[in-house]
Amino acid sequence: MSTDDMKKSPVDEIEDIDVGDDKKQPHKGVYLLPNLFTTAALFSGFYSIIAAMNENYANAAVAIFISMLFDALDGRVARLTHTQSAFGAEYDSLADMVSFGIAPALVVFTWSLAPLGKVGWIAAFIYAVGAALRLARFNTMLGVEEKRYFTGLPSPAAAAIVAGIIWAANDKGVSGETLATMMALIVPLTGLLMVSNVKYRSFKDLNLKGRVPFVVLLIAVLVLVLIALEPALSLMCVFCLYGLWGPLGIVFKRLR
Repeated sequence: MSTDDMKKSPVDEIEDIDVGDDKKQPHKGVYLLPNLFTTAALFSGFYSIIAAMNENYANAAVAIFISMLFDALDGRVARLTHTQSAFGAEYDSLADMVSFGIAPALVVFTWSLAPLGKVGWIAAFIYAVGAALRLARFNTMLGVEEKRYFTGLPSPAAAAIVAGIIWAANDKGVSGETLATMMALIVPLTGLLMVSNVKYRSFKDLNLKGRVPFVVLLIAVLVLVLIALEPALSLMCVFCLYGLWGPLGIVFKRLR
């Protein structure tokens, strides 16, 4: 061993080790575009809570629908731009919990359920925990669940049922206290449907590029006209019918 080798300290020996090219240790980051849509959905859900605190319930309900729109776009944008990531999936689930779990529960409690006291906040809590369990189960069933169907009512649809009723009632001048008893039944029932094993069509297999009968186009135009004329009432009816579609499908199968 030479004298120079004996004089090397442990620090010098560490510095002599080749750490490799920087390309072997890339810097981690996140994709901007899809996460911007997720952030917008989260912002809308958060704004919904703020609007309800200020007793602006119509805006609170509309904000939940806007959050649904951004939530529908973020995944599609990620697939189109090939920017899917584990971070984006986790971020999307957390945003969904706020927008479709906590926000609807707090808005409906402030709007209608508060006068019922303990019964009211328990009903709102059942909805919130149902949304949390629904999202957790959805994440664990990715790649396993059949593409055409959801197991349990999707949380955005559940939030749309609650928000649709609030928006339509405010549009018609009906107060939340008047509907308190009804909402004390609908809200926890919606939460239970989210964690049920009832199957709901996902419409992921819908082929928009294929040919359809002319009458289908006429029905689509009619639906758009109804939504334009009465957006609150139309959206409430659409999502309430979707929520009933799963249980009614089970009943029809047994009757047949």
